[in-house]
Formats: sequence, C-alpha cells, structure tokens
Amino acid sequence: MGEGVLYRISGPIVVSRKTSGLKMNEEVRIGDEELIGEVIEINGEEAVIQVYEETTGISPGTRVSGTGNPISVELGPGLIGCTFDGIQRPLVVIRKEQGIFIKRGLNPKPLSRDREWEVDIHLKKDDLVVPNTIIGEVEETSLIRHRILIPPGVYGKVLEIIELPGYRVEDTICIIEDKEGERREVKLFHTWPVRKKRPFIERLPHEEILFTGQRVIDSIFPLAKGGVAAIPGGFGTGKTVTQHALAKWADADIIIYIGCGERGNEMAQVLEEFPKLKDPRSGKSLMERTILIANTSNMPVTARESSIYTGITMAEYFRDMGYDVALMADSTSRWAEALREISGRMEEMPAERGYPAYLGSRLAGFYERGGRVKVTEDRIGSVSVIGAVSPPGGDFSEPVTSHTKRFVRTFWVLDKDLAYARHYPAISWTNSYSGYFEEIAKWWEAKDIPIRSLRIRVMETLTVETHLRQIVQMVGEGALPEKERLTLKEAELIREGFLQQNALSPVDAYCSPEKQYRMLKIILDFGERARDLLERGLPLFKIIELPIFSELKRMGVEIENKEIDKFDKLAERVEKEFETLKEEYG
Repeated sequence: MGEGVLYRISGPIVVSRKTSGLKMNEEVRIGDEELIGEVIEINGEEAVIQVYEETTGISPGTRVSGTGNPISVELGPGLIGCTFDGIQRPLVVIRKEQGIFIKRGLNPKPLSRDREWEVDIHLKKDDLVVPNTIIGEVEETSLIRHRILIPPGVYGKVLEIIELPGYRVEDTICIIEDKEGERREVKLFHTWPVRKKRPFIERLPHEEILFTGQRVIDSIFPLAKGGVAAIPGGFGTGKTVTQHALAKWADADIIIYIGCGERGNEMAQVLEEFPKLKDPRSGKSLMERTILIANTSNMPVTARESSIYTGITMAEYFRDMGYDVALMADSTSRWAEALREISGRMEEMPAERGYPAYLGSRLAGFYERGGRVKVTEDRIGSVSVIGAVSPPGGDFSEPVTSHTKRFVRTFWVLDKDLAYARHYPAISWTNSYSGYFEEIAKWWEAKDIPIRSLRIRVMETLTVETHLRQIVQMVGEGALPEKERLTLKEAELIREGFLQQNALSPVDAYCSPEKQYRMLKIILDFGERARDLLERGLPLFKIIELPIFSELKRMGVEIENKEIDKFDKLAERVEKEFETLKEEYG
C-alpha cells in the first residue's frame, strides 16, 4: 500500500510529500479520521489529492495511506430505492446511525451486509461464462428483478454453485475456473471504478423512442432510447420540473436522478416528493425503480465532481442487465463549476471564463457513456442521459452550454419568455432541435402515424408565426391580411392546444402516442378547413368565433388517454360547425 505525508493544504486539494506506491486515481485515507480522497496528480515524490470531505483542521504532517484501489462503487442487490451521496455513501443509513449531519470519516458500506436475498440461480456446473453472464435473479423490488452478473474480465467454466437458502451480498454464489486455471469466487456484488466505462460488445443504432408523454418532446423534439439530451435554461424556466416529469413518465425501466450541486431546498423537495410519486405503469411507488444521488451545493465540492460518475456507472450496470435506464443530471453546470474550483486550487492555467481547458473533454466523456449497446449476444440495454444546464444569466454562449451542444443530439432550450407567460414545458420551438427525429419517425410510422408530415406542418406554421410577430410588434395585427392573421390563430392553437401541457393535471400530465396524434391532426385539419373558407370569402372573425375554436385549446385537459373515441366526436363537431358556416355564407 502506498503512503505519504501532507505538506500543503488548499481547501479540498492537498499535496502529499515522501509518497511511495501511490497510483493515479487511487483511493486514499487521510489522517486518523480516514477522510476519503483520490490521487489526481503525481509529480515525482509529490501527489496531489482531492479530498471528498471537509479538510478544516487538517494540518501538515498528517499521514496519507493508499488503499490500492481506484474510487469505485459497489454494484449488487440493494441499490434500487436508495439515496446516496456523490461517493455512494447511503444517506438513509447515515441518518439512522449518526443523525442528519454527515460526520467526517464516515464510510458505511453502500450495500447492506446483513440483508439476505433469495436468488433464482440460472447457471449449473460446467457452464461456460463470459462477462455479464447472468448467474441468477433477485426480486429486488416488485418492479425490478436484479440480475446477478459475472463481473467484467471474468471468463471460464463454472466449477461449483454454492446453494444457500439466503445470500448476503458478500456470500460466494459460484466458483469459476478461468483460462489460466485459477479459481475465482463470484459474490452477489462486485466493485467497478467510476471513471472507467463498463465494457460492451457493440454500440447499436437508435431505433426506439424514449417516450415521455410530453407532446413537445415526443412529437417535435424526440429523444431515442440510448440518446443524450441537454436541457439548458435560466433560473425559473422549469429545468427541475421538466426532469421530474421525465423521471416519472419516461418509458425507462430504471431511473437514476443525480442532484449535482443544486440548492439544498430543491434536493430536499426531490427527496420528499419522489417516494410519494406513483409509477404510472404499475401504480406502485416510483422509488421501486429509482436511485437518487444527492450532492447539494453545501456538500464538499470534490464529491460533486464525482457524483455524475457514480450515477453513470450505476446506469451502465443496470444497462448490462438488459434494462433501459434514464439518467437525469441536474445540473452539469454545477459539476463544471466544481471542476473550475478544483482546477483553480491546483493552479492550472484557466481557459474561457476560468474553466479548465479540459472541460470539453470531460463533458464529452460523460455523454459518451450513454448509448444503446449489445451487452452479450442475446441482451441489449441502453442508457439515456439527460443533463440540465444552468447558464448564468441565461447566456447560452457560455462554455458549459456551448461545449454541451457539441456532444448531444437533442437540445431542449427552455425559454424564459415562455416560462414567464406560464407556458410549460417552456421548450422553445425556434431554438430547440433533435438529431434523432428521422430514426424515431419509423417508430411512429409503425403505429400508422405520419409524424414526418405532421411535424413539418407544425414547424412551418410556427416559423411563419415568428416572422409575423415581428411585423405585428411594429404595425399591429390589424394591418395584416386575413390569411396571415389566420396563420397566427392556427399557431395559437398549436401552442396553447398542443405544445402547452399541464403537469399538475391528472388528465394532461401524460399524453399517449394515439392522443398526441389525434390532437395534432384535429388542430391541423381545423387550419386547413379555415383556410378553405377564407379563400371562399368568409370573414376571419366568423371562423375564430366558432365555439369549437376554444374547445380545441382545452381538449388536452378534458379528454383522457383512454377516451380516444371522443376525438371522433370532436372531429365531427368541427366538420359540422364548418359546414353550417359554409351554408350560412353560401
């Protein structure tokens, strides 16, 4: 084991001299309290260490001891439903044993050593195994069957299955003879370095939508399963609420929510609300398929830097089981600020706005770990990454936002003007984009929904409206020809009747694919019929005074997903009111 002695301390960054045997990224223990740290630079006999706990009171001469292992997470049964900090310390366990404040030097095991699990074993003696072969399954919650995996790097033949009535995570479940003839004991859990990607066989193309039930996302700016997205927005534009909606409604098997450097009251709200949320598919608690990582702004800044790697490593682990995982990082801007502070303490040359020169590569490395992959010959899993970005002052040209834009294929820009107008989700249709639309369109078309033509018509109408609004601000709406005023009214229907969605309404919070299609089609059909009557000489005010016009704005909150037949009646009313109007004016 390596060791050393501290001689310089700068907040969370300490420097050790007389070091011997320490390695890069090795986990170390500092002082009698055994504070947790990680080696981030070695220069001769000096080692620079970032400490994941408060260093107040630590003095030069304090002993440093290496553990021989990199910073890692424990992966096994007992993760689901838990809340961890940025270095995977179980916060619920700490609260029960030590109180609501985390004392320095506390390092409880992330996974319970006492709980017994009943394992449905799949392997038998003499079976050949490779990494990610399923040894057996554990019913971790009523929603998730945890698949016990052969750890990465282990190949060989099963020598023995050790059968027990109940297994603790440290119990050996099987013994493998590897290619060199060595015996390897496999337990219910294993560890994995957080900064190292878990291996897979092949990265696969995106074929299926990560359906969220949010109309502006699914129909206009979709995200694929295994895709990566960013939600940039200024203060008060709804980043956290949007991520909460995605966590609740997204078509993913596992949700991992990382509160990275956010205010304590926001994270407290997450910790309070998530256990109360109901999984829409099963009616059970959402926590039965959720992991929370809480690392607020008042926690050590270095642990904030580690938190997103802890979360993405857990996500890859469940991906390897064949699950679709959605990871929410709120927010990557606070994580980048931690990088900036650590870089400054190390006296590195700053780049733009004080961020380190390697900011772009760190962001790229994080988002690169998302994807849809083949894990074994018969198993496919995915990690969808959704990162919130909090640009200071809403300045989207700042480094974190601009770098993030280079690495994600879906960009949901939250507009402060929409948010202040109470239009939620406040996703801008002029600045947002999705690079997955063409791949995802096949998923819609398999349901006989012509999403391409519908989306083109929507975007054309909204684009024309944007230009017309500029004219209206100068000369007033009354100066426009009726045809262009009709375009404004059609865009109003699209914005208020389709893109706007009430997250607090039990009817409108989630919108099924069929409901999204029927809503969009009936709005666009209304526009076509209105345009036809306008060309026949009917005045515009008669068209927008039709009772059905205001009803179309309310159909999202009035028609439930299971009441699709009501759209047929609504379409009949649209046709009837237009026919009556046509007869009235001959």
